Amino acid sequence: MTVTALRNGPPRRAVLVGGVGVRSAFGAGLPALLDGVLAGRPAFGPVDRFPTAGRRTDRAATVAGSPRLADQLVAVLAESGATDRRPGGEPAELLLALHGDRRAGPVAAEVADRTGLRPKVYTGACVAASTAVADAAALIASGRRERVVVAAGYLVEPDTFAVFDAGRALAGDGAVRPFSLGRQGMLLGDAVTAVVLESAPALRRRGGNARARIAGWGRTGDAHHVCRPHPDGTGLARAVRDALSRAGAEPDGIGYVNANGAGSKLGDLAESAALVSLFPTGTPPVSSTKAVHGHALEASALLELAVTVGVLEAGALPVNAGWQHPDPGCPLDLVLDRPRPAARGLALTLNAAFGGANTALLVAPA
Repeated sequence: MTVTALRNGPPRRAVLVGGVGVRSAFGAGLPALLDGVLAGRPAFGPVDRFPTAGRRTDRAATVAGSPRLADQLVAVLAESGATDRRPGGEPAELLLALHGDRRAGPVAAEVADRTGLRPKVYTGACVAASTAVADAAALIASGRRERVVVAAGYLVEPDTFAVFDAGRALAGDGAVRPFSLGRQGMLLGDAVTAVVLESAPALRRRGGNARARIAGWGRTGDAHHVCRPHPDGTGLARAVRDALSRAGAEPDGIGYVNANGAGSKLGDLAESAALVSLFPTGTPPVSSTKAVHGHALEASALLELAVTVGVLEAGALPVNAGWQHPDPGCPLDLVLDRPRPAARGLALTLNAAFGGANTALLVAPA
């Protein structure tokens, strides 16, 4: 068994991404999502799934019609290879991130019945999926599991749309503008994603190929305010430092940041403060792909992890779409106008949630 020593713990095994399945407003599969992301083409349009009369906005990034979440989850699990029963394949544990309402239990039960995978359900707001990824990575790194599947799903529905609209969190101009002066907020989006994480021996036994490696992970809690982030971004910065420590890396080893960047006035300022504290001489290239696929709540982090894997494979960094004017409070090296060639090194994907929860995942090329 190949092991790597870390500064802050015992040797551990590599955590490899062996498969990805995606459904988003851009369609089925990671290539469709990546095409939209790299083109900087927002997928937002009028919502026809439920009435939006009287709302500040009528826009979200949705697929056509009214798909069933369980059907979409079963599809992405199959696409990712999670349900592969070929000889030599390892039985997989399923960590499933879902919106925390009364529908989560029935959806999880149906997915279990149809796939044979028995899920552990995560409902921890917008870091649910990245928390599940951190747990899965820890299980594999420590040798307690060979193969863990993380799946997540959110389809835009009227209750959450109404809550965010009433709280004036949705962008009234129908666009998400991360880190831009004049940003008005977020927009919701559909996302259903599955990512298979496995050890190198497990991947080898089933004849698979690694698409990327989860090099490090960190998660922290601010307990600063029920919905406002700490203005200095201290918790998010600490999550990144923990991820770097696990990876045995330094900040200058990061070549790209897929930011949380939801387009909120306070959230973007706090995230910028965190990044400036980590990179005092200038940040690596930064963009938020929520500007094109929207915010999928509990499923956002896994969709953005899939994007980050695709970005490393494509060798191109996505545009921070929607940007209009520089905000002095967000002095970041934003990817604007067109994609940039990917720099060598690690990619960092960040997520934050109400209540001060923060996660950081470091992704390395395969």
